[in-house]
Amino acid sequence: MRDAASLSPLDRRIVNALQAGFPICERPFAAAAESLGIDEDTLIARLQALREANVLTRFGPLYDANRFGGHVTLAALAVPAERFDAVAEIVNAFPEVAHNYAREHRLNMWFVVAAESVEAVARVLTEVEARTGLTVYDMPKTREFFVGLRLEA
Repeated sequence: MRDAASLSPLDRRIVNALQAGFPICERPFAAAAESLGIDEDTLIARLQALREANVLTRFGPLYDANRFGGHVTLAALAVPAERFDAVAEIVNAFPEVAHNYAREHRLNMWFVVAAESVEAVARVLTEVEARTGLTVYDMPKTREFFVGLRLEA
């Protein structure tokens, strides 16, 4: 993955702008592009390039599952280094996994699970344990925080 310092000024503007919201309309990419002073094809190409370079690992909405009657939890695993990529692939295969990231800690893989109920989240965590053979540490949120990433242009 490239670091933020190597991003072009346009890529920085795109990352900053789209975190603040994405238009809900017939042509959302065109509307977002217009607000950035670029054309729709350029925006789509830049987003695709950022995804391919692993600068963006996910592009899509974040839903507040609790507001919809669902449940969200943060989970962690202690993954042997030699199995990290294979375990990440297993975890990321679940559609309920919103994102997954590495940490320099004994619990070195953290991921968020969002589903329609507490029971559905529990089923995903149980299945992750079964498929990986590793203990999943479930840490449901007690308070919501939003940490935005803002890149200097």
